[in-house]
Amino acid sequence: MNYYVIAGEPSGDLHGSNLLKALKQVDTQATFRCWGGDLMQAQGAEIIKHYKDLAFMGFVEVIVNLKTILKNISFCKEDVLKHKPDALILIDYPGFNLRIAKWAKQQGIRVFYYISPTIWAWKENRIKIVKECVERMYVILPFEKKFYADRGVEVEYYGHPLADVLRQEREKIISRAEFLKKYKLSENPIIALLPGSRLQEVKHILPVMMETLKYFPDYQFVVSAMPSLPKQIYEESTKGYPITIITNDSYSIMHHAHTGLIKSGTSSLEAALFNLPHVVCYLGNGTSFYIAKKLVGSRLQYVSLVNIIPNKLVLPELLQQDFTVPKIVEELKAINEGEKRYEILDEYKKLVALLQDENISTKIAHSIYTRLKTLAPHS
Repeated sequence: MNYYVIAGEPSGDLHGSNLLKALKQVDTQATFRCWGGDLMQAQGAEIIKHYKDLAFMGFVEVIVNLKTILKNISFCKEDVLKHKPDALILIDYPGFNLRIAKWAKQQGIRVFYYISPTIWAWKENRIKIVKECVERMYVILPFEKKFYADRGVEVEYYGHPLADVLRQEREKIISRAEFLKKYKLSENPIIALLPGSRLQEVKHILPVMMETLKYFPDYQFVVSAMPSLPKQIYEESTKGYPITIITNDSYSIMHHAHTGLIKSGTSSLEAALFNLPHVVCYLGNGTSFYIAKKLVGSRLQYVSLVNIIPNKLVLPELLQQDFTVPKIVEELKAINEGEKRYEILDEYKKLVALLQDENISTKIAHSIYTRLKTLAPHS
């Protein structure tokens, strides 16, 4: 089978690469043409567009880059038609992928969607596109199956793919002694700083994080840097501070850290699965944040999945105007030691039980391949 896969962010590249790996096992004739990144390319995919050129976050940023986005959509349609795939697999990236799904259905192309858009938070009307244009939706959050079922859409849930990813990654992590020696760190407990995966996030968030260092003299701070971003961005924000910057080793950092300051997103859930108590942070374009908050309304109380899944405040969230040095220091001190820290660790156990499963990518690959081989489109 010929598969055309579209992922527009680092997390999509990660989960997409594992899905490609699983598809190769169930379909030995599989070929992949993809929008993604280095991880998907490592699985033998031909990368047409790299996610570094696609990740526009926030309403204002999307408007500013609208011409580029529309050009990418047009190019994508032409490329899909040219290569006539047996299946189009869309991974998250809803603003782009839902448009492509609607168009692909009109062209008679079979569409599978992996990682649901957050229509349970906002833009619920998007479910109509899913119902009419997507042959099968594969969700990764436990409450999403019921959400869709209540609205007449059958989806499949096997667990969260991060559970599989982190199970594999733990086996590669070196011991604490080796980790400290490798990065020339002291024996002091580590506070991990993960300011995001996009340039604009790091520019906004990391300088504020730096201002908290003086309040924690008995700890050492480690910044997790993304290999897709210029190292200069991190060096400029941390100049003059006693900080260690480590590139492309976030899982080791999470594993060996005591606590963390982590930008809201996938990294927060990853940190929870690594048993790392942390403060969830966000600071970005004020207008974009205001619009998003208005659109979500009262349907969503939290931004971190660690809080959304159990629908309770497990981790402190400091967003926009609340992301200040005094509040960061207060929340970080509370989770460094004491009752709050152990409450978080207890909640993590419940979270793992909800998300944990094995061979998630393999199960999804089997489902896609079986449908392509045995069922008519949209049956």
